[in-house]
Amino acid sequence: QVQLAESGGGLVQSGGSLRLSCAASGFSLSYAIAWFRQAPGKEREAVSCITSGNRITDYIDSAKGRFAISRDSGQNTVYLQMKDLESEDTAVYYCALGPVVNRDERQYTSWGQGTQVTVSS
Repeated sequence: QVQLAESGGGLVQSGGSLRLSCAASGFSLSYAIAWFRQAPGKEREAVSCITSGNRITDYIDSAKGRFAISRDSGQNTVYLQMKDLESEDTAVYYCALGPVVNRDERQYTSWGQGTQVTVSS
């Protein structure tokens, strides 16, 4: 059974940094893991994703240059390092597992419970 568990969220001031972690277990095939976020009153959006081999990564425009996704294959953990955080980054962040790198949440079959990121201005 696939399980994903996010951690690392919290309250940070504008301009600060956070590192989110997604611990994954229960699968063995090649996969992609993505970070999505959902802000209050907004639709969930893909933020970044990475393949199991670290060969392909993807970021939405607002995350480029500020966020970095990486994977520790030995620990089956995916990280999202976030810097220069802005109030617009405030959201619940979810990690999800899917077959390929893409931004369509319908392609992701397993989801974590989410971790709250709040950026104060």
